[in-house]
Amino acid sequence: MQDVLPVVPRLAPLKYFNLFRLIIAGLFLVVGREMGLGSEAPALFVGLSIAYVGAALALGFPDAILRFGLDRLITLQFVIDIAALTALMWISGGFKSGMPVLMMVYLAGAGLISEGRTGLFLAALATLGVLAENLWRHYTGVDAVEFFQVGMACAGFFAIAISSRLLARRARFNEALAAERGAQLGRQQAVNERIIEDMRDGVIVMGEGGTVRQANPRASELLGMALDPGTRLVAVDAWFADCARNFSTDGCVQRLGPAGKLLRCRVASAKAAGSGDTLIYLTDYEEIQEQVQQLKLAALGRLTASMAHEIRNPLSAVTQAADLLGEEKRADVQARLTRIINDNARRIERMVREVLALGRRENILAEALPLAEFVAEVVAEVVDEFALRGNEEREVFARDIDMHATFAIDRAHMHQILGNLLGNARRYASGKPGSVRVYSYDLGAGRIALHVIDDGPGITEDQVTHIFEPFFTTDAKGTGLGLYIARELAEANGARLEFAGNEPGAHFVLTGRSQP
Repeated sequence: MQDVLPVVPRLAPLKYFNLFRLIIAGLFLVVGREMGLGSEAPALFVGLSIAYVGAALALGFPDAILRFGLDRLITLQFVIDIAALTALMWISGGFKSGMPVLMMVYLAGAGLISEGRTGLFLAALATLGVLAENLWRHYTGVDAVEFFQVGMACAGFFAIAISSRLLARRARFNEALAAERGAQLGRQQAVNERIIEDMRDGVIVMGEGGTVRQANPRASELLGMALDPGTRLVAVDAWFADCARNFSTDGCVQRLGPAGKLLRCRVASAKAAGSGDTLIYLTDYEEIQEQVQQLKLAALGRLTASMAHEIRNPLSAVTQAADLLGEEKRADVQARLTRIINDNARRIERMVREVLALGRRENILAEALPLAEFVAEVVAEVVDEFALRGNEEREVFARDIDMHATFAIDRAHMHQILGNLLGNARRYASGKPGSVRVYSYDLGAGRIALHVIDDGPGITEDQVTHIFEPFFTTDAKGTGLGLYIARELAEANGARLEFAGNEPGAHFVLTGRSQP
């Protein structure tokens, strides 16, 4: 930091020191003789006192700064001070007159007001004056004092000059730091105010008496009235009175203010910030409901369009096969057409069943399912669905699950999730013994992971980003809803279904709690 005091901060202390200088000069002129000063040359003492008063007056006016400049004026004033005090000491009995003590006061002021080494220069000037005066008295034999005493006073000159300079630097540093912090705080406050004004939520700062201390424009808009500082919130709505008495951080939804809008209100205490105020956040719940409804309608529209597209294909196949069945006389062709009808009808039924599963997300009854036993049941169902080879098909599934492991989830949801994962794994696996691996892993802290891995071709990079999207499938007979619904059901139970990569086939991980 630059070792130069700014001009404006030095003007105030210089002004007060000029007043001090004028008072001292006036005392010398008025009561100096009564104080025993100027005893060795009374007439000269009066002349020096008048000259000192004149110098204090002449250099104390603001226009003196324009003539000399601030730094030169300060140096000139203190040089005149030291010279005047030295001369007065010379004709007032020397060191015993007390002038060196007064010099120390002036040197302290010079260290606080001047810049650079001016204080040390003045201390050296005062030292030369005091030593020269005492040396003259020593050789003339006129009331000299011990040089040790004089030397200690001169050392004190330098000590005071250095100490006052260090104090001035410390004060200047603290002042600059405070100014910088103040500027930063001002900028931050301006940013915070702009953020609060532009917030989509209403913000009210309520004082201890239930009055508005501060509110952003959005709060006035939501409540339908101006919230000027001092407005009693009780007059706006009685709910604010309860809020003032018993504030709770739990959000509530209710209609407030003259506008009667449905608002979500959240209350927080500002005591942590050293204030007894209460913060009230208001959110337009009607707007949120509108947005949610729009999202629901958009999702329903996409789902309906996708289902219509997916159902059209098997329905066309059913219709065509039914038409051909009425015309066909051969038994083998009739059987094939009947099989086509049944397969596509089951496909439509499975699609409807999976979509209906989404509607059962809220009807969750979580329980700690014994994982080994439950996986064995689902594996048996998958084996029955995919083949009739009995034990050979069962050997495709390699299970390594702790007999004591449990998974906290709704039984029906777990059946659908696991059935989809195992069914997909078996569909793409090679069919060799152990080509589908199912194992559990205890993650600690009451968490468990269930892994399902096959040895099939895996999932390409292009497909990875779409596998959990509805109606995305690589199987001509699939609906494309299996993984999408499996993940939705997992999330509804507080679990998480993720694709962990290819090893070399697809690796899926279901993570959740071991206990409800």
